[in-house]
Amino acid sequence: MRSAKITRKTAETDVSVEIALDGSGRYDNQTGVGFFDHMLDQLARHSLIDMSVRCSGDLHIDDHHTVEDVGIALGQALAQALGDKRGIRRYGACLLPMDDALVRAALDLSGRPYLVWNMDLPTAKIGTFDTELVREFFQALSTHGGITLHVEALAGINSHHIAEAAFKAVARALREAVESDPRKSDAIPSTKGSL
Repeated sequence: MRSAKITRKTAETDVSVEIALDGSGRYDNQTGVGFFDHMLDQLARHSLIDMSVRCSGDLHIDDHHTVEDVGIALGQALAQALGDKRGIRRYGACLLPMDDALVRAALDLSGRPYLVWNMDLPTAKIGTFDTELVREFFQALSTHGGITLHVEALAGINSHHIAEAAFKAVARALREAVESDPRKSDAIPSTKGSL
């Protein structure tokens, strides 16, 4: 089973992430940030990646360090679990509707991190959660997972729906990309011979 465990301890956060790529989407995420936990649950459920996240962070300041550091650790866990990426599909994409929101995500597990973010969340907060942290999470995930990631909101008026659609769209794209390619299960999906 392709799995990984990453721990990250700084003066701002203490993070532990465990994932299993060939899971069923089980999740147990506790960061102290309710909306973020809900989004991580969506990421696990719709990618079918089993995920357990624990984070104790400096929430008395704000949620920024917690969200960013979880993204860093999760990206590192994905990279570790994928290893040399032999046999994976590599690419994934999803066009995901959620009520008023429509979000498109496409990604490449290329080892070359790059984030294109065309998302307009119309409110500054979802409950007490700063909406700008949605981008911070995906920036950290992309950078530390070596993922080229494009996320674009094509429609939406409700920030909660738009953010949740983004997590679900990325999850579905990730599910597709990490899956084994039955036609090339022994090959690295690149003409270079490595990713």
